[in-house]
Amino acid sequence: QDLKKLGVADHIIPEPVGGAQRHRVQAMEAVGKAIAKLLDEVKGKKREDLRRDRRKKYLEMGSKALAA
Repeated sequence: QDLKKLGVADHIIPEPVGGAQRHRVQAMEAVGKAIAKLLDEVKGKKREDLRRDRRKKYLEMGSKALAA
C-alpha cells in the first residue's frame, strides 16, 4: 500500500484469504483480471502518449512522502 501511495505501484491485487500459495488458481485469476483491465485502459492510446505518461510516472517517483 505504501508503494501505491508513493507512486511506485499502479495497483494492488488482493490475495485470496490464506495466501496465493494455498489458492493458486484464484490468485492467477486475480492477476489475469488485473492485467486485462490495465490492457483495456491503454488500448487505443497513442504510443507517444503512453511513453510520455510512463516517463512522467518515473520522474515523479519518490517525490511523494509518506506521513510519519
